Amino acid sequence: MPSPASSGPETETFTVAGMTCEHCVHAVTTELNRLPGVRAVTVDLASGRVEVASDAPLDAEQVRAAVDEAGYTLAPPAS
Repeated sequence: MPSPASSGPETETFTVAGMTCEHCVHAVTTELNRLPGVRAVTVDLASGRVEVASDAPLDAEQVRAAVDEAGYTLAPPAS
């Protein structure tokens, strides 16, 4: 039974540059789904916005490496 303090999955939003088609979406989704703890990946092709639901906060370098492996670039966070 889950602990009452458990708030469910973490959701983080990233921006990926260079995606132009559904193949791009599939490639990024596949690589991010390989990261430990990832439960779901949602990609908005038009904006490049990628939402990742995971069991715990993701390591930014692992996310960057996964996006790079897919052939795209993780945009720097907005300040």
